[in-house]
Amino acid sequence: MRLLLVEDDNHVAAALSAVLERHGFDVVHARSGEEALRELLPADDAPPFGVVLLDLGLPDQDGFEVCGRIRKISSTPVIMVTARGGVRSRIHGLNLGADDYVVKPYDTGELLARIHAVSRRAAPEDSGDTSGNGSGAPGALGGTGAAGGSAAADRTLRLGPVTIELSMRQVYVEGVPVALTRKEFEVLALLAQRPGVVFRREQIISEVWRTSWEGTGRTLEVHIASLRSKMQQPALIETVRGVGYRLVVPSQTA
Repeated sequence: MRLLLVEDDNHVAAALSAVLERHGFDVVHARSGEEALRELLPADDAPPFGVVLLDLGLPDQDGFEVCGRIRKISSTPVIMVTARGGVRSRIHGLNLGADDYVVKPYDTGELLARIHAVSRRAAPEDSGDTSGNGSGAPGALGGTGAAGGSAAADRTLRLGPVTIELSMRQVYVEGVPVALTRKEFEVLALLAQRPGVVFRREQIISEVWRTSWEGTGRTLEVHIASLRSKMQQPALIETVRGVGYRLVVPSQTA
């Protein structure tokens, strides 16, 4: 897999590139946002990148801005790798289109696992979106009993002021469309299959991220916080302390 490493610190980039290359990656190093964007332009003589590792502290522009510009020209998975560990930064990065967010210092094994995870998810989700059959969210729609499968993908769920069109992967609140990332939609769709039922954190991680709970719990919390913020329905997803989350149907008259 070709991997684009966007990192302005040459020492950090050299050390990480050596590790990645030992694990079979073909690493291309970009030292600035503009250089990264040039590398992502289609080229006849080079295969596409499988993943972008994006540092936020770049010399020419902020990494958040670079991520937004990447999303305008490419669907390549982006993992933000940065020392900015605040929840607001995580939410902002995911809202801009990042597929994952890793805080420095990190364990190299975890970073490798996250790279493989986002690369595995990218191809089937993209193909599902292209075909328009709703199969791009296997984790959210296929793993919860009778609600799973293609029949569920064709349904429209109406939960108080919230409407979820599963096949179109679109969400409306009081008729107004809400732009969600892929993972945000899949978390919401999973919870919406069984309103009022508590989903364990481990179950959500397994269904949506297709990985184990370890090292991914913080990512789930950030996605839940982002969903509440975007939909302006803070009571829609209830935290069940020590267990997980459930979707509470808002009152039509509230």
